Amino acid sequence: MAGKVFFSVSMSLDGFIVPESMEWLVATPEQRAQDPRLERSMAQWMQLQAWAFPQRFFRENLKLGEGGEEGRDNDIARETFERTGASVMGKRMFDVGEPAWPEEAPFHTPVFVVTHEKRDPWERPGGTTFHFVNDGIQTALDQAREAAGDRDVRVAGGGATILEYVNAGLIDEFSIALSPVLFGSGIRLFEGVDAGRVALEPVRAEPTQRVTHLTYAVRER
Repeated sequence: MAGKVFFSVSMSLDGFIVPESMEWLVATPEQRAQDPRLERSMAQWMQLQAWAFPQRFFRENLKLGEGGEEGRDNDIARETFERTGASVMGKRMFDVGEPAWPEEAPFHTPVFVVTHEKRDPWERPGGTTFHFVNDGIQTALDQAREAAGDRDVRVAGGGATILEYVNAGLIDEFSIALSPVLFGSGIRLFEGVDAGRVALEPVRAEPTQRVTHLTYAVRER
């Protein structure tokens, strides 16, 4: 039996999942100090993801050392990872992540990158192999489903790729970690959503000390 197609993101209270720029990831400290926009974007990202950084599973997965918090936030991070048999992402997310991820990339599954670029698979230590798909989001999903087997396929991002899958009716479920921060600008999760064809069914709302975890099933109107 095929698994679900889902996405899972952190989101600010005003609906943003990414700040104005992620260039700070590859900028030097000197470049960030000279560009207030990069400093602001980095601070916003850190605030948005502040619930995840202290978690024991997060630290283990990124090889950040022992220790870390255990509790419901940690359980949810681990459950999200364990249900995922393959991931799909857009080229923009891959381009931002490629220089920033550690050598042992944090996915540990096949990842299918939707792109117009032709490139051989890129195998990383720890079980992550990036496959580059030139035939659109449906082909990438078909390949991810086959790789995932009976586990779920996660649409990892970025926002534009998630929206493409939502508007194509290809998402079964999604989860949002709603963080108590305000961005004011950036990339909104549902900017441009085809709201006339998407209906949501609440599955779970679970507050913790740091965020509120919201899960919805997606139905066609």
